[in-house]
Amino acid sequence: QVEVVESGGGLVQAGGSLTLSCSVSGLPTDDYAMGWFRQPLGKEREAVSCITWTGERTYYADSVKGRFTFSRHNSNMMSLQMNSLRIEDTAMYYCAATRLCSRFMTEVQTLTTSDEENYWGPGTQVTVTS
Repeated sequence: QVEVVESGGGLVQAGGSLTLSCSVSGLPTDDYAMGWFRQPLGKEREAVSCITWTGERTYYADSVKGRFTFSRHNSNMMSLQMNSLRIEDTAMYYCAATRLCSRFMTEVQTLTTSDEENYWGPGTQVTVTS
């Protein structure tokens, strides 16, 4: 049984920092890329970052490039360091196991957990205040 758990969200002032953590277990194979997406209340999902399963490449959305750093510590643990947070970063953040970063970064709105291609957790809320 696949389990993805996010933690570390909270309330922070604009300009501040937060580190989100993700643990994953039970994936059917080892070759999953890992990603983060976010969904502001009432809006569509937005891909934030993705690391290929080999760890060779990390993708970032333009909106977070230079401010967020995605680290994959081992096959089960990863983190998203978020600096210089902005009010528009407010969202529910989800950690995901996915097959292709290229698809994740461009088509995250269409991904589902109904097959063995994608898994994500219940999310962790990040709220940035002025």
